[in-house]
Amino acid sequence: MNDSVYARLLGQIGVCEDADALRGLRGQIHEHMEALLSERTVEQFYIGLNEVHDAFIKRAIVLSEAQMARMGYGPPPVLYAYVLFGSGGREEQTMSSDQDSGIVYEDSEDTAQKENVSGYFRRFSDHVVKLLKHLGYPPCDGNVISSNPEWCQPLSGWGSKLEVWYKEPDWERVRYLLIVADCRMIYGDAGVMASFRNQFNAGLKENPDIIRNMLNNTMRHKMLVGIFGQLLKEPYGEDAGSLDVKYGAYIPMVNAIRLMSITSGVMETSTLARLQGLLANKELTEREAAVYKDTFRLFLRIRLMATERYEGGLYTNNGKLAGRKMTRELTDQLKAALRQGRKLQRRIYKETISRF
Repeated sequence: MNDSVYARLLGQIGVCEDADALRGLRGQIHEHMEALLSERTVEQFYIGLNEVHDAFIKRAIVLSEAQMARMGYGPPPVLYAYVLFGSGGREEQTMSSDQDSGIVYEDSEDTAQKENVSGYFRRFSDHVVKLLKHLGYPPCDGNVISSNPEWCQPLSGWGSKLEVWYKEPDWERVRYLLIVADCRMIYGDAGVMASFRNQFNAGLKENPDIIRNMLNNTMRHKMLVGIFGQLLKEPYGEDAGSLDVKYGAYIPMVNAIRLMSITSGVMETSTLARLQGLLANKELTEREAAVYKDTFRLFLRIRLMATERYEGGLYTNNGKLAGRKMTRELTDQLKAALRQGRKLQRRIYKETISRF
């Protein structure tokens, strides 16, 4: 992003030593990003915005490592990877973002060392999560976060966990597998991350029937367009007349493209990169890929428009686009895009049922 103010603020994040100063920087850079929204393409804007989120998260990790050393725990005892899930893993975070994260670390050589290593990462993850919370990143509502011991494990622990998820695939375990499918390392050792990825991919190959279970989870959220092409808006309450963009447009598209990518061996995690991978694998024609990319870009843009309130110095987003923001032109675009999304969902359902 060719922007001197953006570059200066981003550089300050990387050297800032104070938590309060970091929080102040987040407010400054988000205000600057909001001013750029109308000047950038949606992809350019998301690239810049997610670069900002990454910078804050990386800085929180670095400062937490330093704090652990000052407290007498030393540096990390083994190599590790700090990973993001959800929109962070897909590099699709909006102005507001929560924490969906985990830690994968190397196994220890001896039993006595194992407890010391796990103790280090428990304390370390607590520091990271608390610092990011101070910066305005609330913990994930579903507790998918590095400070939860279930999501902070050695490679062997992750291997055992993945095996159970694959072998006993109830709804929640399949949901966890789909969460892991979106993971991206933001800081740490690439070798540890590669081993983690290999465990996940090996489980897919050994349990091909899991795709049917994934299909059930994938189809949970439907495109909010009726059989006559009308938008299915919120009928009651304070959000009456709004459209649930997150769960009625964005998430169904993410889910559909993710499952199609999993079955096709596409390794990318961002939705647009997955679409490009599906095109390269000849799972989509050039026209299909172009249509679905344009559809998803519209959903990304509307997600940003759903950012409504500014609370405690930071943005919040309930994922719902207020009716007053829906112009005739935007409404027509949404209807067409949602019909394309519904068409994609039907295609994936038919293809998955026939292949698995």
